[in-house]
Amino acid sequence: MSHTVEILHTGFVTHDVRQFVTTRPDGLAFEPGQGVEVALDAEGWRDDEHPFTPTSRKDGPVLEFTIKEYPNHDGVTTRIHDLAPGDTLLVSDAFGTITDQGPGTFIAGGAGITPFLAILRHMSEEDRARSALLFSNDTPEDVICEKELRHLLGRRCRLTCTQASAPGYDSRVIDRSYLEEHVDDFGGRFYVCGPPSFVDDVTDALAGLGVPDDRIVIER
Repeated sequence: MSHTVEILHTGFVTHDVRQFVTTRPDGLAFEPGQGVEVALDAEGWRDDEHPFTPTSRKDGPVLEFTIKEYPNHDGVTTRIHDLAPGDTLLVSDAFGTITDQGPGTFIAGGAGITPFLAILRHMSEEDRARSALLFSNDTPEDVICEKELRHLLGRRCRLTCTQASAPGYDSRVIDRSYLEEHVDDFGGRFYVCGPPSFVDDVTDALAGLGVPDDRIVIER
């Protein structure tokens, strides 16, 4: 790993998502949407690297990570959630193909919103005005940075919940019929991020609707 960062601040964003603000090491550059490998700076964990996306601005003085806990997976996110200011993490140089390629339709599932947070925060107001978000979660309580996303995109921020819903949210999965209802122009660019099955289903639906592969931005 190339860099050591110190946690400056941490706090909950949702019931199982925490924001971590860390120092920013000299020499770490990234484009909004790119990821880095992160490892715990602890014995037995330094080689256990996992990808996370900085959600901070690329020219900011600190790094920000927005990390969901997965207690039933490998334990890394649970251990990260237990960290406090003063603790350190190991961070690699940036990588990834999800970057700001101009306005488009952003389609996210769960924690797949994190690269889009970075891109939307970086975009000009003009480009955001020409962009839209379709964001799928299990319940309204799972929506990451909901107020900010609604503020940035207004009515172009559409939230859907697949297990439990409420007024102001759709109760649908993002499939071909949902895309046909809520996308005005399939000639634009589409950004897709989320669990692998979500990405596969959405990209297949977009392809079936005539969107060419080179207009779909995913992690490749």
